[in-house]
Amino acid sequence: MGSYIPATREERQRMLETIGLTSMDQLYDIVPEEARVKNLDLPEGMSELEVSQKVSAMADSNRQFRSIFRGAGAYRHYIPSIVKTVTSKEEFLTAYTPYQAEISQGVLQSIFEYQTQMCELTGMDVSNASVYDGATAAAEAVFMCQERKRATAVISGTVDPQIIAVIKTYCESRNVPVVVIPADNCSTDLEALKAALTKETAAVLVQSPNYYGVIEDMDAVVAATHEVGAKVIMSTNPIAMGLLKTPGEYGADICVAEGQPLGMPLGFGGPYLGIMTCKQAMIRKLPGRIVGQTTDHDGRRAFVLTLQAREQHIRREKASSNICSNEALCAMTASVYLAAVGPKGLRQAAESSAAHAHYLAAELEKIGFKLRADKPFFHEFLTDCPVAPEKICAALEERGILGGLPVDGGILWCCTELNSRSDIDSLVAILGEVCA
Repeated sequence: MGSYIPATREERQRMLETIGLTSMDQLYDIVPEEARVKNLDLPEGMSELEVSQKVSAMADSNRQFRSIFRGAGAYRHYIPSIVKTVTSKEEFLTAYTPYQAEISQGVLQSIFEYQTQMCELTGMDVSNASVYDGATAAAEAVFMCQERKRATAVISGTVDPQIIAVIKTYCESRNVPVVVIPADNCSTDLEALKAALTKETAAVLVQSPNYYGVIEDMDAVVAATHEVGAKVIMSTNPIAMGLLKTPGEYGADICVAEGQPLGMPLGFGGPYLGIMTCKQAMIRKLPGRIVGQTTDHDGRRAFVLTLQAREQHIRREKASSNICSNEALCAMTASVYLAAVGPKGLRQAAESSAAHAHYLAAELEKIGFKLRADKPFFHEFLTDCPVAPEKICAALEERGILGGLPVDGGILWCCTELNSRSDIDSLVAILGEVCA
């Protein structure tokens, strides 16, 4: 086992002087003072047994809901047991990017198969090996569309607010203009979108089904965007692809998605999976890893990393993206999930989710919960509430039910195939009492 010898105080000081600084604190001038951690208030170390007992006691305080009606970007779906069985195998288990990838032919083959599945799922030509999460994928897609005379990103206000926030953070560092179009009754305001399009527009990002669950008029979005020569980025839900038209069928240039619904548990927010696919014409701008198929010296099928811009690794300041890795384990999880359920299983999950959501919406309307938008939706929808949303959610939590998410003075509800009719009936009965 080797030793790590840190730089001496004198060496650190010389490095600071070289870049024109006098102290380590100056490296963090950009971080607000209130966000800096001066001292770590850590307890004394404990034995393995003590740590195990303490963590178990902490875990006991977690709340287990018997029923969940919340989505908003993270969804509870049925995960076949074979998914965990396969991804836990020693040959496959890797938390992150496989290095010296060409000697890991099995891992590369699994990524190649994942890429193939993502292309089939989204109707696009090319997929990368994945990126960190859906929000990162959306931000990277914006940079894919940048040209010398086109920089502005136009985003629908119906995109998940967290995705919009990540894109703004990415774009701020490169001085990329971002225009957010206000939502119109839970869907994209097409007239406002058309008015925002100019010769400087590089990309238009629209999410469908959107944050409010509404299925957007992507045909109109694609037509308007392409008319001014800009690219269309469509963010979507991978489960919805079992039922709805794909981004490829709409004519989108890039598709991005959060891959969590494909076999990954909610997991307190991660790790998740960023799906990125695009048309063939944009393959050279696709960030991250791309696995290709070839033949070796003896003519046998082999897999290699291919088509990556060298700037991603070497001339990093010239690169459109510095992501040169992937979420290998999460990508394999999605791949195994899709192989396990197959096209029919994916469609069944989508149909069941949609059917349960529409049943819930109809039952809620009977007790005074009015749908905010009278538009087609997949498995999420926003309602107004007869009483305060916080009061409703608190009453449900007391009964072991995680209700929808309070949004814009209403509640954003979600159903998947795991919300049975009896679960929905129980929910509605409780809400009837609370709102009486």
